[in-house]
Amino acid sequence: MSEPRERPSRYDRSFGGLIAALIATVLFVTAYVGFRAFIREQPDVEPESVNYLSCVSDVQGAGSTVVYPIALPAGWLDTSVAYERGESPSWRIGILTDREQFVGVVQQDEDAEDLVRTYVDKNAIPGDDASPANGLGATTWRTWSDRGGDHAFATVLDSGPLAGETLLVYGSASVAEQEALIDLLTVAPVPDQPADAECAAS
Repeated sequence: MSEPRERPSRYDRSFGGLIAALIATVLFVTAYVGFRAFIREQPDVEPESVNYLSCVSDVQGAGSTVVYPIALPAGWLDTSVAYERGESPSWRIGILTDREQFVGVVQQDEDAEDLVRTYVDKNAIPGDDASPANGLGATTWRTWSDRGGDHAFATVLDSGPLAGETLLVYGSASVAEQEALIDLLTVAPVPDQPADAECAAS
């Protein structure tokens, strides 16, 4: 007499079993993707210079005056530049120091407080007035800092073609580095520079 056959085992086809299988699959895929991201070499993307002097030349050639550093300290890199026409023209330069700290220059016919709220922090803390060396004739600069470690200097230019406009220097760069940049600022004409289509005044 033959022994009775055993019933074949059956998978759990309940709703709970389906959910458990889905969770296990998601966890496996997440772990795999995370592992691949961890071991994959991340390419180093080096910022490129935008040749701000070419932009200054373009803007000056269009009949406008802008403040800019006559040169950058060794190892510093200009990474962005923008000039916008309109009722309140604005000029901006973004720079990285040799320690990869940001420092920006903004020139605009706006109140210093408004520029600080826009570019630094809505709750930036005012500091003591400063008198960093500069070739613009600006003797008094207001200062701010925020809780994240950013600093800012602002002055209202009171003579020349930019009289009445506010100049803001700000960023995560140290106070000493920002003062060093301020000492390099000028409005002097630059020698002819190669034309750069991306620097055309808008």
